[in-house]
Amino acid sequence: MKHLAFRAMVVLAVLAAFAVPSAAVTPDEVLDDPALEQRARDISAGLRCLVCQNQSIDDSDADLAKDLRVLVRQRLVEGDSDQEVVGYIVSRYGEFVLLKPRISARTAVLWAAPAIILLGGLAYLFFSARHRKAVSEAAPLSAEEQADLRKVLSSRDRDS
Repeated sequence: MKHLAFRAMVVLAVLAAFAVPSAAVTPDEVLDDPALEQRARDISAGLRCLVCQNQSIDDSDADLAKDLRVLVRQRLVEGDSDQEVVGYIVSRYGEFVLLKPRISARTAVLWAAPAIILLGGLAYLFFSARHRKAVSEAAPLSAEEQADLRKVLSSRDRDS
């Protein structure tokens, strides 16, 4: 029984090792010109499926992803450059459609936010530690202050 289970695990491991993610591009979408098709694939690999949101349009089976793949190919056939095609898609769907967003003035805060938060947290820890150290190292009471404290404590003990 153990031997059979081991064999099954080995077969599954081998199959998993050879599993290749399949592209969702259907044969009717493929361009006749191999160079244009390769450009289309390269562009599609960098565009996000707006339905799936974690896949490129090349890997998604969603209808919107298919429409975007067809649009990319149409623009390439019309003679647009790769940058023009991506620019056209971004102008229609926004920067979110890019799997690797561009660094711009609008996105700079998003790119810098983790570092800013980390530095702010470290600064808070540093200054709060310094403040705690200063409070714990307060000057000892003077003789007059100690006498006043004894008076207050002794009068309090008598009242209770």
